[in-house]
Amino acid sequence: MAINTGDKAPQATLMEMTAEGPAPVNTDELFAGKKVVLFAVPGAFTPLCSGQHLPGFINHAEQILAKGVDTIVCLSVNDAFVMGAWAEAQGAGDKVRLLGDGNGEFTAAMGLEMDGSGFGLGTRSQRYAMIVNDGTITHLNVEEGRNFEASKAETILAAL
Repeated sequence: MAINTGDKAPQATLMEMTAEGPAPVNTDELFAGKKVVLFAVPGAFTPLCSGQHLPGFINHAEQILAKGVDTIVCLSVNDAFVMGAWAEAQGAGDKVRLLGDGNGEFTAAMGLEMDGSGFGLGTRSQRYAMIVNDGTITHLNVEEGRNFEASKAETILAAL
């Protein structure tokens, strides 16, 4: 069962590529005392994710942060190396943190896994976006099927 608005964000360890290599990111620490916009995509370097989803948040980062958001996070069931390469290829810089949920631990705890095996992807995350305020999910938009409206940057910006 998927997590809902009003629930605490699940505890998990994600991975982030740094200059020193992959580094763990504890979600309790990521969300504690902060307002975070987190959006999840099925896969780095995939067409919609690279063409629209991540670029939308990069392009709207200043507006989102101006609404009191401390951090914008892009999450995918990919490893830190892939997420680091994708961040570099997309020019994410310090606008959006790209975190890998390589084992799908956070995605499973959210109850938002999807079966991408038909595309050779295995288990991945559904496409969604949420606003987390001090660890509590205050807004959660999960895309239905292959749609791309509820989780795009403009929709989340309007919700802030």
